[in-house]
Amino acid sequence: MTKFNTRLVSLALFAGCASAIWPIPASYKHGSGVVWLSDDVCMDLDHPQMNDQEVNRRINDAWDRAKATIFEEKFIPWKFHKRGEKFEPQSKSGREIKKIEIKQTKAESSDPPKYGEFDESYNLTIPLNSDTAYITAPSSYGILHALTSMTQLFYYSKNFHGVVYSKLGPISIIDKPKFQHRGLNLDVARQWYPKEDILRTIDALAWNKMNRLHLHVTDSQSWPIEIPALPKLAQNGAYADGLTYSPDDIQAILTFAEKRGVQVIVEIDMPGHTSVIHEAYPELITGWNIQPNWATYAAQPPSGSLKLKNPAVKKFLSTLIGDLLPRLRDNSPYFHTGGDEVNKNVYLFDEGIRSNDTKVLTPALQDFVSHVHGEVKNNKMSPVVWEEMLLDWNLTMSSETIVQTWLSDESTRNVVNRGHRAIAGNYNFWYLDCGNGQWLDFGPKVAQQFYPYNDYCAPKKNWRLIYSYDPIAGLDPNQAKLVLGGEVHAWSEQIDGVNLDSMVWPRASAAGEVLWSGRKDANGTDRTFADASPRLAEFRERLVLRGVGATPVMQLWCHQNEGDCALN
Repeated sequence: MTKFNTRLVSLALFAGCASAIWPIPASYKHGSGVVWLSDDVCMDLDHPQMNDQEVNRRINDAWDRAKATIFEEKFIPWKFHKRGEKFEPQSKSGREIKKIEIKQTKAESSDPPKYGEFDESYNLTIPLNSDTAYITAPSSYGILHALTSMTQLFYYSKNFHGVVYSKLGPISIIDKPKFQHRGLNLDVARQWYPKEDILRTIDALAWNKMNRLHLHVTDSQSWPIEIPALPKLAQNGAYADGLTYSPDDIQAILTFAEKRGVQVIVEIDMPGHTSVIHEAYPELITGWNIQPNWATYAAQPPSGSLKLKNPAVKKFLSTLIGDLLPRLRDNSPYFHTGGDEVNKNVYLFDEGIRSNDTKVLTPALQDFVSHVHGEVKNNKMSPVVWEEMLLDWNLTMSSETIVQTWLSDESTRNVVNRGHRAIAGNYNFWYLDCGNGQWLDFGPKVAQQFYPYNDYCAPKKNWRLIYSYDPIAGLDPNQAKLVLGGEVHAWSEQIDGVNLDSMVWPRASAAGEVLWSGRKDANGTDRTFADASPRLAEFRERLVLRGVGATPVMQLWCHQNEGDCALN
């Protein structure tokens, strides 16, 4: 590895917009020399599986995307310099990087990696006065992240025929993520999302070094995913003809994500949030669309839930899982079986239950979940559930079952204390849909009672609140080890493809840095808004140039006068 002759300055001592990178690396040192990147830069790849077409394709595709981003993005950072300031290099002095030597140091399995098998670390070295830069990583996923970091280090030059430069040379980045699971939960059942919106979101996740897309693909309101073995589900349950995801669509999403180091975890929520199944198989659902008092029987209209202890329901679920999971498991080893907000009262209508007594419902629900999870395991995948299955219903589930929490930090603590791995995402911090006001209508007799019509999770979670959340706050080291990471949530009552980008980005980026870098720095000090704000603002500009409609971080004058908009 080429050694530096120029003194390196740590990021903490060289703050400012010119050093922007998001999420912040574990170790990031740089100088102030100019480095140019040649538009004919080539890759010299060395890894222990040179005959592995999948690994080669993943790295080569990532290289092509990174080059295209760097040279076609044409990012000129004028927003982050004072009016009239000359921020571009005034001469073409310095060496051009003409080669990137990329070395993968370990072989990797062709199976989709499980938690604990994702080694995403990498080293990136860009010397001063050399024509070669270096990337080393133990896996192709680390190489992808290194190339993503490279795309943030260079700017477009108007002065020198559109070449790109960095004023940070030499650069040394040694990086790895704090958490294994860094995700977004996207609800594609309350609203319809074209496939292109999902693919664009996957791209944005990868640029944030986030590695999981949780697709909440069905709910009470619609069933958009086609199940060939049960064709009536999508035929009768989609909002309209054509608003479905075919097996080819799902495979395209899975493959697109896998190439970018993102695993897709599909969720079929059950036994609640399933009333749409009534449109295709009415005999399987109890308490269908009880009006006008639907709220007694469901969290949202229309009411209805899969029957418990019903042989026809079990047969239906075995068919559903046996059709879907073999098409998912080559890309992800995890399947989300839902389990949130199971309504007790709706089972007063279930001919096999006729009760809302927890003592009656719990063994029936245990039988239901045991059957579902058994089918998941038979299909060589591991189940994920919402926290209620463990904490509210006290169900027995295998240790491989991952529990997703959303109600509180106390929920996460209780989950790990019971020996399960957890995915965190407290709704008070990480619900992106909160704060838009109540989406329900109110009849005239009760309208004043609900004034001013706020939603239950108001106010809106701004990026600073999202950034302040630590998924492992208050946990001891042994408890924290069981927290795989977290997710921000985009529930879609008031989000669709039109406002998706502006609702998710860059607020989800704030969670992305928490999950990659940790809430605290290497010295154990909480990361500050003063450090994060200019980096996030610059990253937002890159997202916009890449076709993501992310919202501004603050007003433009504040970017041009860094530090002058702080309350002290």
